[in-house]
Amino acid sequence: MKYSKIFQYAYLVFAVLFIYDAISKYMSNGEVAYTSILLGALAVFMFFFRRKFGKKFENRNNSN
Repeated sequence: MKYSKIFQYAYLVFAVLFIYDAISKYMSNGEVAYTSILLGALAVFMFFFRRKFGKKFENRNNSN
């Protein structure tokens, strides 16, 4: 279970990296990096999804 919490926060790290990449590309070239923005948003979504699913799974194990 400890590994899932580590990977859960890894999604936030990747989200920050992708958003930073999108901002730096926009500032230097003026181009919008839709791929980096999409991957950053997906990483944030996956963080919250995994967190909710993990809590639900933990509650199910505690009730038995």
